[in-house]
Amino acid sequence: MTHLALLTVRNEAAFLLEWLAHHRAVGFDDILVFSNDCDDGTDVMLDRLAEMGWLTHVRNEGPYDKGGIQFTALKAAAKMDQVKKADWILPLDIDEFVNIHVGDGTLADLHAALPDATAIALTWRLFGNNGQVRHTDHPVTDTFPMAAPEILHWPWRASMFKTLYANNGTYRKPGVHRPRDADQTKLADARWFDSHGRELTEQFKTRRLFSNYGQPNYGLAQLNHYPLGAMESYVLKADRGRAVHSDDILGMDYWVERNFCTDEDRTISRYRERRDAHLGDLRADGTLGALHADAVAWRKSRFDTLMKQEPFRALFGRLLMTPPTRPVPPKAAQFMIRYANLARSSAQ
Repeated sequence: MTHLALLTVRNEAAFLLEWLAHHRAVGFDDILVFSNDCDDGTDVMLDRLAEMGWLTHVRNEGPYDKGGIQFTALKAAAKMDQVKKADWILPLDIDEFVNIHVGDGTLADLHAALPDATAIALTWRLFGNNGQVRHTDHPVTDTFPMAAPEILHWPWRASMFKTLYANNGTYRKPGVHRPRDADQTKLADARWFDSHGRELTEQFKTRRLFSNYGQPNYGLAQLNHYPLGAMESYVLKADRGRAVHSDDILGMDYWVERNFCTDEDRTISRYRERRDAHLGDLRADGTLGALHADAVAWRKSRFDTLMKQEPFRALFGRLLMTPPTRPVPPKAAQFMIRYANLARSSAQ
């Protein structure tokens, strides 16, 4: 049984080796990566990794459809034999790390815990900035252990998921959060489960993008999501733009909705020994080691350039002044949810 991870990247060479080493430790045996507009050597690093047999690299040079860069990549992926032949597929971002709690933490262990599942919604657990100002060349999963509470009541974006799904013809195309283009004749046989082990309702088969919040969602697995990183890294992320909504400018709203640092969660450290073994093999390659060092240096140089421009300097100053995000109490969340439901009813 094969597991394919799909990844879209731009200027992420400083983080790529850790991400690959971690997901090899989890059990992914096939990785397809699309790159675009890289200035830090990410595309060259991916070429070298492809030569070494670690992944398949495709340059996603455009033109891009109206859905944006990542949608264009996934649309192209759907036509590739590599994707068509995969048994299970999971689209991921470079700041997302699969974290399985059952057994030895492998995909095989997750399947054993959910033998009837044809789709598993891996709910985000948001990991905040942890007070880190400057980027350091250390593993992301070791540097940022502070996260959102296990039970979060607001916002709904904090409970979004990525879908690990069986590539059995029920869905013809991968999507950012869930598979797309369902075969209506096969939907009845689809069995969706969440990462807490609960079977999900029919609406998840075709519509839902986020798990029910206000409940535990991580009993079997979770998707560790590190959307912010160090403040320095966030400035570079704002400069790079988003892969999905490329016209959206990253600012303080994105930061505040994700900078949860109330709970310590080091469960992902179970992979450290296996991750470091793979990471050691990768960094032992002279070409990859040099490319990684160059990418770290590029990030420092790019930050220096951006800080000479007022919009980015102002953003960095606001990051320094803003405390970690305060979780919304249940009653206040219900107040917000009430208005969200009223707005939805009015729109219908």
